[in-house]
Amino acid sequence: MKGKVALITGAGSGIGKATALLLAEQGAKIAAIDHNPEESRETIEKIQHQGGDAMTAIADISQPDQMQTAIQTIGEKFGVIDVVFANAGINGVWAPIEELTPEEWDKTLDINLKGTFLTVKYAVPYLKKNGGSVIITASVNGTRIFSNTGATAYSCSKAAQVAFTKMIALELAKHRIRVNVICPGAIATEIDENTQQRDLATIKEPVEFPSGRIPLTDGKSGTSEQVAQLVLFLASDASSHITGTEVWIDGAESLLQG
Repeated sequence: MKGKVALITGAGSGIGKATALLLAEQGAKIAAIDHNPEESRETIEKIQHQGGDAMTAIADISQPDQMQTAIQTIGEKFGVIDVVFANAGINGVWAPIEELTPEEWDKTLDINLKGTFLTVKYAVPYLKKNGGSVIITASVNGTRIFSNTGATAYSCSKAAQVAFTKMIALELAKHRIRVNVICPGAIATEIDENTQQRDLATIKEPVEFPSGRIPLTDGKSGTSEQVAQLVLFLASDASSHITGTEVWIDGAESLLQG
């Protein structure tokens, strides 16, 4: 990864932060986009303190003008973008379909799906210069797991990200740009802080899972650092013949619960 420029959304916390730190450790220049100036700045300062090259741009990933400006700023600084990690997203509101409001639906889809579209769209001109790798963070929800009743907007946004990946992978292949999508299961991050659950008990199907819902680890959640290692692989030349592919990283959780 030495000398490559990696654009990462949601770099202020969780998977995005762990990935930014790991790619920087491997020699990449980090361009972080986050809506939280303080968290993003903390990640960048840590990289710089360790001798790395990093910058931050503040933007709401669902807003075209903000994203276009942020990515243009990154492109002007580094001249090229080699890796895009479209990672930022929210869980949003989980509720029965009759209670889920159109505004709540729109917010989840705008951030998770439109945000992915905008991130890739505005980065493509810079990726085309030398080719590169795009990695998108989806989820086990909407791809293998459909039993989290009430997570309708979230699951639809994540399923759509997989379709987006496959469409764009074929479109951009002639430019030597690879596009893949990761589908994490339960990972210890702060994403639950932006999850609102309402009246789910009324619609949940009565299912009892065996003890230890994540078979590989006896129920223990994965870590952001484990996901970052997967992103590193997909960002590097070690995965040079892989594109249009989803990779689940969940310790077999989705095989049990799907």
